[in-house]
Amino acid sequence: MSRFRSGAGLLGAYVPRDSAIHRAPAGLKLVALAVVSVAVLLVRSWWGVGTLAVLVVAVAAASRVGARALLVQLRPLVWLVPAVLALQWWAHGPARAAVLSARLVLLVALAALVVLTTRTTDVLTAIERGARPLRVVGVRPERVALVLALAIRSVPVLAALADDVRDAQRARGRERDLRAFAVPLVVGTLRRADALGDALRARGVDD
Repeated sequence: MSRFRSGAGLLGAYVPRDSAIHRAPAGLKLVALAVVSVAVLLVRSWWGVGTLAVLVVAVAAASRVGARALLVQLRPLVWLVPAVLALQWWAHGPARAAVLSARLVLLVALAALVVLTTRTTDVLTAIERGARPLRVVGVRPERVALVLALAIRSVPVLAALADDVRDAQRARGRERDLRAFAVPLVVGTLRRADALGDALRARGVDD
């Protein structure tokens, strides 16, 4: 039995519901996500984007995770999408910019639905199993899963660090100073990376 079998998910985004989407195997959902993501990337027209949007809405409704949970996962796009839209508008015109931005939202929404309906531990287990055939070329599936687990776990840690740095900026009245935000964030990130490396070496995970 895999070491990742227990737990409700490293990010805590999993929303427990009794739905067919939740009961589907994690590996199947990852394959479906990959296939649909490719379809999203190939879309070039509004009717294609609309069709995929209907699919995403249908899956979200079937999963019963709720609109609020999904919107929380899409919140980081509030700043990213306008920047992408403006850049693409300048480079390719409004029509193509709108399609590209819509595709970005759809991709994130699809990934969010997988996160919301699948325990992170189950995702890591599925990836570990899927990587087993790569042992013949020297890949260690358990190491791949460990790296992914650490990467996922680092997201909320870095988000909390960014919030702390932002609070410190406000306390000093330097909200608009980019350097006052970037430097402490980078330094704090490097310190946490060093601490994590020391912890892994202490447990013999540096071979």
